[in-house]
Amino acid sequence: MEPGLKTHVSDGTATVTISNLGKRNAMTVPMWRELPPLLERLAGDRGVRQLVLTGEGTTFCAGADIGALREGAGESQGLAVAAEEALAAFPGPTLAVIRGYCVGGGCQLAAACDLRFAEEGALFGVTPAKLGVVYPASATRRLVRLIGPSAAKYLLFSGELIDGARALRTGLVDEVLPEGELDKRVADFTAVLAGRSLLTQTAAKEFADGTWDVSPDEAEERGAYWAAQARESGDTVEGAAAFLERRAPRFTWPAG
Repeated sequence: MEPGLKTHVSDGTATVTISNLGKRNAMTVPMWRELPPLLERLAGDRGVRQLVLTGEGTTFCAGADIGALREGAGESQGLAVAAEEALAAFPGPTLAVIRGYCVGGGCQLAAACDLRFAEEGALFGVTPAKLGVVYPASATRRLVRLIGPSAAKYLLFSGELIDGARALRTGLVDEVLPEGELDKRVADFTAVLAGRSLLTQTAAKEFADGTWDVSPDEAEERGAYWAAQARESGDTVEGAAAFLERRAPRFTWPAG
């Protein structure tokens, strides 16, 4: 089976599966190149509210295909950064669902997701120090924001793998589930997200991810924009009405 990215959309959730079973789902150059336009298409699909990124079989992603590093480390790393940034920029909630190895470029992709759910037995590592590779500045900043400078330096300096319990303590993952319970937990959680306001989720993601990169005036402008979106969509009125009437809300943003 050729390495690639598999996509499935159901009930508002787009699932992208990293598939390269012969190499623990390592990302090849074509796979890195394929991810940004794939994410752009899914972001433009009104039927997609959220995205799940996972790996085929029992491994999430063991990183970049080492063969790509021999052929051209610069190209591979540039494509990996572009893929990471495209994933981070996806407008709706994103969830990495992790089994087995989540290492190198795989950890880079997982960190670019909003949330990370893992199965017990998963192993995490950021391994450029084993290869003499300089980890990208954008990926380093994202890792530091996620787990703090000390924990990030531990991973980057040593290249050692850590287990799910330590990943949970550092904030690298949000939940660790017993074997056999991960899929149900993810299905239940994505169903919860699908029932919430996508307008709230999208605005919250923008604020959480970007407020330190804009001026106070720009932040105020974006806040006013989202407040106007809430008024015009009617979602705030609908949310209050549903609460008072003890029913599930029927949010309509984005319209059309």
